[in-house]
Amino acid sequence: MTSASTNGKRVLAVAAGITAAALVLAGCSAGSGGGTASGGAITIGTTDKVTTLDPAGSYDNGSFAVQNQVFPFLMNTPYGSPDVEPDIAESGRFTSDTEYTVKLKPGLTFANGHKLTSSDVKFTFDRQLAIADENGPSSLLYNLKSTEAVDDTTVVFHLKAANDQVFPQILSSPPGSIVDEEVFSADSVTSDDDIVAGNAFAGPYVITSYDFNNLIGYKANPDYQGLLGKPKTDVVNAKYYADASNLKLDVQEGNIDVAFRSLSATDIEDLRGNDKVKVVDGPGGEIRYIVFNFDTQPYGATTAEADPAKALAVRQAAADLVNREEIATQVYKGTYTPLYSYVPAGLTGATESLKKLYGDGNGGPDVGKAKATLEAAGVSIPVALHLQYNTDHYGPGSGDEYALIKDQLEASGLFSVDLQSTEYVQYVKDRTADLYPAYQLGWYPDYSDADNYLTPFFLTENFIHNHYADQEVNDLILQQATTADPAARTALIEKIQDKVAAQLPTLPLLQGAQVAVTGTDISGAQETLDASFKFRYGALAKG
Repeated sequence: MTSASTNGKRVLAVAAGITAAALVLAGCSAGSGGGTASGGAITIGTTDKVTTLDPAGSYDNGSFAVQNQVFPFLMNTPYGSPDVEPDIAESGRFTSDTEYTVKLKPGLTFANGHKLTSSDVKFTFDRQLAIADENGPSSLLYNLKSTEAVDDTTVVFHLKAANDQVFPQILSSPPGSIVDEEVFSADSVTSDDDIVAGNAFAGPYVITSYDFNNLIGYKANPDYQGLLGKPKTDVVNAKYYADASNLKLDVQEGNIDVAFRSLSATDIEDLRGNDKVKVVDGPGGEIRYIVFNFDTQPYGATTAEADPAKALAVRQAAADLVNREEIATQVYKGTYTPLYSYVPAGLTGATESLKKLYGDGNGGPDVGKAKATLEAAGVSIPVALHLQYNTDHYGPGSGDEYALIKDQLEASGLFSVDLQSTEYVQYVKDRTADLYPAYQLGWYPDYSDADNYLTPFFLTENFIHNHYADQEVNDLILQQATTADPAARTALIEKIQDKVAAQLPTLPLLQGAQVAVTGTDISGAQETLDASFKFRYGALAKG
């Protein structure tokens, strides 16, 4: 999801070696988040923003951070693992090539007392597809044909394509948040106030107080029967910051217990030397990139000088000029590393497709190559490029990052960059309304599989909404998602990256790690900073 943001295509993939026919998941006992709640209340600070609590209307980190605490899932990932297991389900398995059957645990309820049955599950997925909000995650469900409630505890998902290697992971992702059909609207996004007033929660926590993007109060849900078990801490508060410097100040002074997303690289470096706090690092999967709008970028399809060849040359020249190593070291102090393809390093199928195609062929910039590309296409120099970025969602380093990108492009003499910033709540609306010819996005993965970095971005119907479409790429993405043989699937993933790299609908820049800063009396951060990339409050304890 977008870090990183936002609507998404099909963003959850099961590990490449799992075959659909063999995936039979038995219920498990509580994970390391289980046990008796202990210690005092914990306050977590963040600069992330909530767009909406309704899982049908948001696909961003800030919103999912809340949804992940209060809504249950059919499948989830236990602490310390990226692999899915039943959450409020007893089991999940493929009962045919195109049918995935889930059996719910008996006696499930929402915190308001409403029964949680297969009818709520069907309602959840039906409304995702019916609402199809442009900033929601419904596109992840592109392979879902229909959902059938067989009886109160049995749900059958009828899929369009057979042997879907990814669907169990999708059930653990943003569109898989199970909601109460007696509280949520079937055909529109439900307001935060109605959700909170309806007490429509069945996850590890319930929301007890809600001040939009200021403060959220949580209390452990005694009726949660899922995989993660009883939270270690009964009361958690989440405090929202407009300025990361204030977040840093409060965590180092002990005014809050945990700071997670997003401190500046300089602040993290400084805090590593502070014996009042602990800096906890987790596995990385976050990426940062520039999106090109194929309609409104220079020479885009709806511009007065529309020309696909010239538009491609502009994107290629930008790829020739950007210096990722300089951004990683100067702005992010090594907390991010250069990213030369669409799947980040460390995942099966990751390549460095862009390194050989652009710049000096070794990761560095090449002004001469960029100039030759533009001249060969007949592009007028300098290219006027409108570039948008955001600081309150993608961290305080964004200003320095995009100022440096502007400098890199303009120092070549080939670009004139109009750099602008917008607050995130407005940003997510503007970018899908074609207001930004080129703009910043980040991506914070829902699961550790290459599909998470391909399907949401490059299928014809994708969450970026940048008007990129390529039928061959579309078909290859669908094929890899249903290819059970690991070697064959890896080859497809590599081929997709090569093809997309030649077209550049997005320009990958950096890959980062997860970092949390906690008080010295806080435990559990390491357990939840795992390869599932979900920050679960229930793992945290104080004292």
